[in-house]
Amino acid sequence: MITGELKNKIDSLWDIFASGGLVNPLEVIEQITYLMFIHDLDDSDNTRAKESAMLGLPYQSIFADEVKIGERTIDGAQLKWSVFHDFPADRMYSVIQEWVFPFIKKLHSDKNSAYSKYMDDAIFKLPTPLVLSKVVDSLDEIYIMMNEIQTADVRGDVYEYLLSKIAQSGLNGQFRTPRHIIRMMVEMMDPSSDEVICDPACGTSGFLVVAGEYLKEKRKEEIFFDKQKKDHYMNHMFHGYDMDRTMLRIGAMNMMTHGIDNPFIEYRDSLSDQNQDKDKYSLILANPPFKGSLDAESVSGDLLKVCKTKKTELLFLALFLRMLKIGGRCACIVPDGVLFGSSKAHKSIRKEIVENQRLEAVISMPSGVFKPYAGVSTAILIFTKTEHGGTDNVWFYDMTADGLSLDDKRVPTAENDIPDIIERFRNLDKEVDRKRTDKSFMVPKQDIVEKDYDLSINKYKEIEYVPVEYPPTSEIIANIREIEMEIGKEMDELEKLLEV
Repeated sequence: MITGELKNKIDSLWDIFASGGLVNPLEVIEQITYLMFIHDLDDSDNTRAKESAMLGLPYQSIFADEVKIGERTIDGAQLKWSVFHDFPADRMYSVIQEWVFPFIKKLHSDKNSAYSKYMDDAIFKLPTPLVLSKVVDSLDEIYIMMNEIQTADVRGDVYEYLLSKIAQSGLNGQFRTPRHIIRMMVEMMDPSSDEVICDPACGTSGFLVVAGEYLKEKRKEEIFFDKQKKDHYMNHMFHGYDMDRTMLRIGAMNMMTHGIDNPFIEYRDSLSDQNQDKDKYSLILANPPFKGSLDAESVSGDLLKVCKTKKTELLFLALFLRMLKIGGRCACIVPDGVLFGSSKAHKSIRKEIVENQRLEAVISMPSGVFKPYAGVSTAILIFTKTEHGGTDNVWFYDMTADGLSLDDKRVPTAENDIPDIIERFRNLDKEVDRKRTDKSFMVPKQDIVEKDYDLSINKYKEIEYVPVEYPPTSEIIANIREIEMEIGKEMDELEKLLEV
């Protein structure tokens, strides 16, 4: 959660845009995003140069000694944020407008790349050198504050706070998945170096970015010392779809600043016939929108065959099953209603996952996880596509704390179930003997079938009642009388003091 000081700084940034005549929130976010990307490009280039030097690998900076912009060849160093932010306002404005912006737009000349698709129509709209200078100074201050907050998902929070400025934000079920929850899901899935990963509702590409970071941490040598695997990581591993071009632009830039050169980020309505993906991905990580109902005519017929409904959360589950290859795995966030809904569609999708696929885990999360942006109760479903069943025992976990307070403030707390969840999930063989009064336990498939495929943890969790013994009523009354007498004595003494 971002601090009040950082919020105030972002608010003042908006005021700078407003004073310059830019009042459309979408345009403001786009301009901020471009500038943040230019800043991050400099940071990322420096980091990758240092990493290459440590590993003894050659590295060609994107800010080469000479960079061709149109018909001109200029010194690439002038395109770096750390250089031009010290220029006088007029010069900075002309450098960004004439050199930096055309440079980032043509950074990947491949017209099929995610980056070029969503940057091709990018327009620099800051009206004056003075406004630009104020914005650059303000962003420098914001970055200093962000760097001081080491433990929080500051970048994601800043993006979310920016998006909250749009009046329509949240109406389509768009709210950011907290970074620590994404990280937990990625760690549980433990992706390998040859995965093909997809998020069909990717937003700002949070799941893809964290998966990329995890692979860098855990499989660095395996990926980056192998030419084929490095190419797969850079160009073929990550796929994301969304219907919001601003989100796609942010997502593409987010991926690039995290060192993934060419992610497949595409404008697509995942639930429509526009999405033809089938048996394609080995891992799906997603938090699809829970926006209620869709127009049935816009939904792919393949999905309606599996689950006849207009509810997006159910249709996305059917979509995941279609998109996964045999043996492919999925970890997704669903609203609690998916677990216990009594409609025919709810029951049919749960039955499909339990009977025809392999349901592995249901993690019930507290409702405060998505605060302050949403108070919805959610759960994580983990399953593998088999098309011939395989569900045996399903692992349930009752998560009650995520390391942050469950109110709107979301301040760090000592209580945190996440390390325990990851540890227990990685050692499911030790979970068999746990009692249903514990935080986690196994439930045989037959029990789930008997409960009409209900997946809510309360159906299976047993509560241990400890009898409380109270003293006899006569003893309680005697104690009350004794206390009354003591109060009477004290009151008498107080009255005597007042008389004096």
